Amino acid sequence: MIKCGLFVRLEAKPGMEQAVEAFLAAGLELTNQEVATPIWFALKLSPTTFGVFDAFASEEHRQAHLAGDMAKALMSRVDELLASPPSVEPVDILGMKNQPT
Repeated sequence: MIKCGLFVRLEAKPGMEQAVEAFLAAGLELTNQEVATPIWFALKLSPTTFGVFDAFASEEHRQAHLAGDMAKALMSRVDELLASPPSVEPVDILGMKNQPT
């Protein structure tokens, strides 16, 4: 059962929008290697604002993701890609529908 998640907001530096988009697209491969991260979305919220939403079965899995390769890769490129540090918001999952069409 999916119980908790993260919403991460990323604001690209001027001129780095394509690089942030490419980083997030490549992040799918890193996140696919995390068995405790069953749900992961990379989002484009506006031309300069991006986001990541992911969800987990437990707080332990959420913490494992925060200590994982995707988080490390992002934090290693914050100064290069982002106008400010990422906003990382833990969220509780109240309901979920996951039914591909």
